[in-house]
Amino acid sequence: MDTMTAIMTRRSIRAFKDAPVTDEQMKTLLEAAMNAPSAGDGRPWHFVVTTDRAQLDALADEVDEGNAMFKQAQAAVLICLDESLEGFKGFGPQDCSCAAQNLQLAAHDMGLGTVWIAIINVPPRVAGCRKVFGVPEEMTPFALFPIGVPGEELKAEVRYDESRIHNGRWVKR
Repeated sequence: MDTMTAIMTRRSIRAFKDAPVTDEQMKTLLEAAMNAPSAGDGRPWHFVVTTDRAQLDALADEVDEGNAMFKQAQAAVLICLDESLEGFKGFGPQDCSCAAQNLQLAAHDMGLGTVWIAIINVPPRVAGCRKVFGVPEEMTPFALFPIGVPGEELKAEVRYDESRIHNGRWVKR
């Protein structure tokens, strides 16, 4: 799949088939995530990966109010921000966001589905990730991705909106 097709057709998948995600697929997703741009080449991320059914079910209850997508997913990746590795102080969230987007696009390209679950700055979700995965206090749970073979087919959407473009100067509309 070419880059533009991946960008324009990627959708947030919240339903998954009962089909395995292989170790090789997980490694490829993590390679893509870790190849993201990073300010000062700090790469201030760590990844917690699971294919354990009990942990996936616990994520549903501890992080996302019993959401069935974690009970259907065959894997999950939690991106954690390690501020001690920031190349430039304060740029870690942008770096982790780049890694997250790479992970999502790679999953789509491989025929897998995922959805970005915001964790950072949502205290109950942070606590849930710490509980399920044992994330230490010096790490910040950033974003969580349930992963699996899509159990739903969502059509591509064109989201281009010319009213959001300001050429050369902000124009109030």
